[in-house]
Amino acid sequence: MKNLFAILAALMLPLTAAAHGPSPQKVEKEIVIKADPAKVWAIVKDFGGLHKWLPPVESTKLETKDGNTFRLLTLKGGGTILERLKSSDDADMKLKYEIIEGVLPVGDYNAVITVKPGPGAGESTVVWMARFYRVYRLNPPIPEGQDDESAIKAVTGVFDAGLPGLKALAESK
Repeated sequence: MKNLFAILAALMLPLTAAAHGPSPQKVEKEIVIKADPAKVWAIVKDFGGLHKWLPPVESTKLETKDGNTFRLLTLKGGGTILERLKSSDDADMKLKYEIIEGVLPVGDYNAVITVKPGPGAGESTVVWMARFYRVYRLNPPIPEGQDDESAIKAVTGVFDAGLPGLKALAESK
């Protein structure tokens, strides 16, 4: 009888491995900016000013509803992204937000942008981190463009465009 259970358990193992959904993903980028942290934080915490330093964003529209602040990003190449501000902490210089819906191939996207003193006097270090899942929640076959690689590539592209844009804006003022 013990052998029967062992055989059944061994046969079920491959099924349980394939039965789980997508794995959580994470992208984290960091940049040093030659500007005082308070100055950089003032730019980052302006939830309605993302279009000033994120090149793919054409415009940002803020809306407050039921005590929540939302921003609708209109992208230069077409499409929109709706985000909700989760928190903005002046003491820790930390902004948290989530994507509600949009054209990025991600789901359950939550991000944090943190500004802290940099390695040198008058410098800042900005860390942008996001956790998310691919947009396609079911098991394989996964449609093209809705896989983990596409999700990671999209978020990395946003960060790789945004951080240099933030640096350029902060250092130009």
